[in-house]
Amino acid sequence: MKAFAYQRAAGVGEALCLVAADAGVRYLGGGTNLVDLMKSGVETPTRLVDVRFLPLDGIRGKPGGGLEIGATTTNSDLAAHPEVRRSYPALSQAVLAGASGQLRNMATVAGNLLQRTRCAYFADPSQACNKRVTGSGCPAIIGAHHNHAVLARSAHCAATHPSDMAVALVAFDAVVHYETLDGGGDIPLTEFYLPVGDSPERETALPPGALITSVSIPGPALSPRSRYRKVRERASYAFATVSVAADLDLRDGRVHGSRIALGGVASRPWRARTAENLLLDGPATADRFRAAAEAELAAASPLPGNAYKVTLARNLMVTVLADLAALPY
Repeated sequence: MKAFAYQRAAGVGEALCLVAADAGVRYLGGGTNLVDLMKSGVETPTRLVDVRFLPLDGIRGKPGGGLEIGATTTNSDLAAHPEVRRSYPALSQAVLAGASGQLRNMATVAGNLLQRTRCAYFADPSQACNKRVTGSGCPAIIGAHHNHAVLARSAHCAATHPSDMAVALVAFDAVVHYETLDGGGDIPLTEFYLPVGDSPERETALPPGALITSVSIPGPALSPRSRYRKVRERASYAFATVSVAADLDLRDGRVHGSRIALGGVASRPWRARTAENLLLDGPATADRFRAAAEAELAAASPLPGNAYKVTLARNLMVTVLADLAALPY
């Protein structure tokens, strides 16, 4: 590992100043992703500014419904919080599916959202990767790509985003709040991750040097029965092959509203707007759910080795939606 300096920030302002002063400085939260990347040589910061002990943790209810989740709240505290489990069970389920208890005890909410792809080419500095070295190429396009993106990939990158938590938060219309030396700002999580396009090295819409301070869920869930379902290659903790977070407003056998997001299929958590629009005001039937899933995945462009993900994503969407509607599937 390359030698680096370490400094614990005394406040948000100090942290912002330290990072702004040097392009080689990185914020350190739980370190469960960043430190691994430093060990492999993918990340080589000159200094780490520890923000873990800033007063940015805790989970608070919002007037009129919703939650404010502090950036340094641990994943374990988020998953176990009574209001999260009661009103947003898909979020708790997603966090619990994401990592072991030891990792959840260290990992922070902001760090989870900012974790980098687990693409093997990205994680190996001896390989080409457009995320690490702009213009070097994407060997996954013709190489090992069975677990790569099938939606909105580009010729420059086919990597997927690894976060389970982010998928559930996208389904609940979460908003990221941040501070910069020029003031604060907000970004809806659906706009937080940039399309991969021609610049896969640019992953988020955060301004340079910005520090995430909290993540909010702006309102109540559609129902208290939301679900997160994840398919992975082994029973122990692994990144999603495909995952689905869903919340349905069902009344008199009809869908009056839905929130659906997919994981493991794109470079960012995928909000299934096409499926949501097709379901609106329609009957809550397995056939309707299947048609919505097929419409959402019609734009998929799988690579030769991962076309199975399209079928898997369709079937998983139908299974989760039917489970929420208490239907056979």
